[in-house]
Amino acid sequence: MIKSMTGFGKAMVQLPERNISVEVRVLNSKQLDLNVRFPSIYREKEHEIRAIAGQIIQRGKVDIFINIENTGLAASHSINHDLATGYFQELKKLAGTLGIQEPSDYLSLLVRMPDVVKSSSEEVTDIEWNALISAVREALGKVDSFRSNEGEILAVDLRKRIGNIAALFASIEPFEQGRMEQVRERIRRDLLSVAELKIDENRFEQELIYYLEKIDVTEEKVRLTKHLGYFTDTLGNDESAGRKLGFVAQEIGREINTIGSKANDAGMQQLVVAMKDELEKIKEQVLNIL
Repeated sequence: MIKSMTGFGKAMVQLPERNISVEVRVLNSKQLDLNVRFPSIYREKEHEIRAIAGQIIQRGKVDIFINIENTGLAASHSINHDLATGYFQELKKLAGTLGIQEPSDYLSLLVRMPDVVKSSSEEVTDIEWNALISAVREALGKVDSFRSNEGEILAVDLRKRIGNIAALFASIEPFEQGRMEQVRERIRRDLLSVAELKIDENRFEQELIYYLEKIDVTEEKVRLTKHLGYFTDTLGNDESAGRKLGFVAQEIGREINTIGSKANDAGMQQLVVAMKDELEKIKEQVLNIL
């Protein structure tokens, strides 16, 4: 079954120290365009997140938003005593070298030095890593389910429109049966209207056959029938079919256009216009298929 390219999914996980939420949105795109926004503490997992998303989403403009909410249990801090002592010794040495008065409050200065004070909320345990990846997979899974449901709706609409084209195509037959004889009689009548013109019947038939072959649509009808069937069969495939359906729709359009150019009949032309209208709606829908 085909899938829509657009989708949405959200997942949340609660941990003792923080709550994690993952939100995924996907829109149409010819290629995989992946954008991941997350807190810096999860940067180590960016490659893994991208790999998982690419495998599941395959194609589309993807935005993944990962947010965290620290709970009260995550408010504790720790001081790196060794690092703070090192900074203290270096500051004293620097003051002596420069010949300036040492600061009266080393403590307030030291706590602002890089990595001296560390929040426990910046520490990511293996349990949290696993919870994060699980939430990402859950959100992406919901996107995939969303796409499948939308794909079923698209498939119903596309089958309906292909059926409409097939019905219009079948309606051409009555017009086509009388068209050749009408062309024959019209050409003969036009020739006979020319004064003193003598018609060589053998030559006339040869030229007429050549002309009628030019407007014959038998080959186009055979190809169009095959294309319509192939389009319908492709809708039932499990694989990503958007590009393939787009290509088949182009081939259907080519045959319809050729039939229109050869029609030479107002009734057939009207049916061709109606088929083109249905095909344009199909092409618009195909753009949203994975």
